[in-house]
Amino acid sequence: MPGDCILLNGSLGAGKTHFARSLIQSVLSNIEDVPSPTFTLVQTYDTDVGPIWHADLYRINGADEIEELGLTEAMEDAICLIEWPDRLGDLKPDDALVLQFTAQDDPDARAVTATWTDEKWSARLERAIQ
Repeated sequence: MPGDCILLNGSLGAGKTHFARSLIQSVLSNIEDVPSPTFTLVQTYDTDVGPIWHADLYRINGADEIEELGLTEAMEDAICLIEWPDRLGDLKPDDALVLQFTAQDDPDARAVTATWTDEKWSARLERAIQ
């Protein structure tokens, strides 16, 4: 829902971008390319569930750059998928869902651990796995 923020943690190659790309493609009306925002920093999409901002903060050096991107406003009005959220510092939303991606011994396998403090995620994730 607009205003939701999902923070994607994990090392390079852990599956953060693949997850974001799959989630975005699942809510698009028309299939389109969903490139990594590694060099553009942010990609935006109009979807059936509202606007989605996919941000990759790996190359960000400070909060002022995050402000320049418009990401703080987007966290209020759009669904935000943010890779490398440690770069957010004090701008990290308290009500975000945090997904930790970990590569496994099998090169095609990943483990994902979800954590949250806002109760809205409990109900949403319960519905998602049913």
